[in-house]
Amino acid sequence: MSTSANLSSASAFRSLRNPNYRLWATGAFVSNVGTWMQRTAQDWLVLAELTPHSGTAVGIVMALQFGPSLVLLPFTGLAADVFDRRKLLVVTQSAMGALALGLGLLTVFGAVELWHVYAFAFVLGCATAFDAPARQAFVSELVGTADLSNAVALNSTSFQAARMIGPAIAGVVIAAFGSSWAFLSNAASFAAMIVALARLRVPARVHPEGATAPRAGLAEGWRHVRGRPDQQLVLAMLFLVATFGLNFPIFIATMAVSVFHVGAHRYGLLTSLLAIGSVAGALLSARRDRPQASVLLAGAAVFGGGCAIAAAMPDYWLFGATLVVVGAAAQTFMTTANSTIQLGTDASMRGRVMAIYLAIALGSTPLGAPIVGWVADVAGARWALAVGAAAGLGAALLGGLCRRAMSAEPRPRVD
Repeated sequence: MSTSANLSSASAFRSLRNPNYRLWATGAFVSNVGTWMQRTAQDWLVLAELTPHSGTAVGIVMALQFGPSLVLLPFTGLAADVFDRRKLLVVTQSAMGALALGLGLLTVFGAVELWHVYAFAFVLGCATAFDAPARQAFVSELVGTADLSNAVALNSTSFQAARMIGPAIAGVVIAAFGSSWAFLSNAASFAAMIVALARLRVPARVHPEGATAPRAGLAEGWRHVRGRPDQQLVLAMLFLVATFGLNFPIFIATMAVSVFHVGAHRYGLLTSLLAIGSVAGALLSARRDRPQASVLLAGAAVFGGGCAIAAAMPDYWLFGATLVVVGAAAQTFMTTANSTIQLGTDASMRGRVMAIYLAIALGSTPLGAPIVGWVADVAGARWALAVGAAAGLGAALLGGLCRRAMSAEPRPRVD
């Protein structure tokens, strides 16, 4: 292989040379910024306008929004494999845009109540449950297997970059015009994604015979994971980290308020430092041709160690610097786990397996959040971070087994 070919394969942005992926990435970034604007405005609306600073209400909204990914798991993955993914995404993206518009209009006219937010969060969670596995699996249709790992990492980069930009824009919009305009801005942002989907030029999918049989399809999805020890270990590692380690709002808020005694602006800065690390981790992952078991193991170990060091930091700025490392390690772990699962799964089964992955990645955090929050209340913020450290280091121990299983696994065939 030539030197130029080696440099090309090492490019962190090589998927953007693909016109389809470039169009997709542009629409996704605009939509991601809008999504983070809505998340920020929704929390503000519940905390500052509809309740007397009720964290419980915010937790209920979170559970309603992410819970459907667990309940609807069998159907969402099957839909991503049975239906045309681009058409399915047009439907889900349109529904999510309409929900943002509806909540925005209720807020504009001063008619919004807390139960409205609950209802919109639940319906949005249902739409997202169908959208996420289809979106994850659709990327392989845009770039193919060779660049899939890179495209997954770039998707994470886009999402984390939007995480830095969206809340900042939302803060300005809320201060100047009110929460409603953040919701309306998010509704408008979905137009970018829908236009991008309409302009994509991808060949029609060929469905394997029998893929439309729902009962058989569900059984095959679970049977696939049960027959793959390497994927079971990756998902077990993911469960530990996502359930007890990815509770950053709790970690950062409790450390900022109860340990360092800083105001809202310093709290926001800590969130931005975490996001900077996440972007760095995603970009580093994008430079790798394929996911590696050693990187998965290292990501979990550094995440666990970083949480332990952060828990012991005596100074606000040292704590913030450690968050950059924690963010980079967490994103490296998540991106590598995502790519490993996708590349180890046949295209005809990818939607169902990614639904299982996303149910664990998105649905397990609300399960662990009350436990981590209770530890913070009873033992203190530093011990809550210690729980995250234990989760990362425990996942790293499993990663040793995962590495052995993955090294024995044959390379996945090209779709």
